[in-house]
Amino acid sequence: MFYFIIEILGTVAFAISGVLTAMHKRLDPFGIFIIGFVTALGGGTLRDMLLGVGPVSWMVNTTYMYVIMGSVVFAVSFREQLRYLRKSLFLFDTLGIGLFTVVGVEKGVAAGLTPIMCITLGTITASFGGVIRDILCNEIPIIFRKEIYATACISGGIFYFILQQFPLRDEVVFALPIAVVILIRLLAVRFKLSLPSLYHPEN
Repeated sequence: MFYFIIEILGTVAFAISGVLTAMHKRLDPFGIFIIGFVTALGGGTLRDMLLGVGPVSWMVNTTYMYVIMGSVVFAVSFREQLRYLRKSLFLFDTLGIGLFTVVGVEKGVAAGLTPIMCITLGTITASFGGVIRDILCNEIPIIFRKEIYATACISGGIFYFILQQFPLRDEVVFALPIAVVILIRLLAVRFKLSLPSLYHPEN
């Protein structure tokens, strides 16, 4: 049940993130829904395809569709309030990657994959909905910039497997890596930390 709640919260966070981006780009209502949809489910769809799961999760559980529709209506209805929160897009996106990193790692564990493959799945689940969102909105995806983004997901995945070595409750093993991903992302933005660029223009 706790795992399902994490999935739903991640879906809500990413759907709102997509809606905020779409409204910033002045898309029509259909475009807003599509961007919210692909942001929320893009990473999970790619993960399920890589795992050979068919049909993918959201096709067999209509709860995700209802959650996304509700999130879109909420974000559009309260767009003025969200606009006053200058960092709302960043906050919802950060919550999304934290929650979905653990969801992806857990899917990999359930499939019997090695830890490194599980961490890769977690990073894909967390990041690629945002990649699709940014591409459709004609932006360079955050994951391909210098920002600490995928690195935060990888760190959370590693921490998940460290916690597995201790006799902790499942809720703790789920919650702490989520907090690690969110904290790393927040600190990176707060202190302007980024990965080094390999491009050095000639003088």
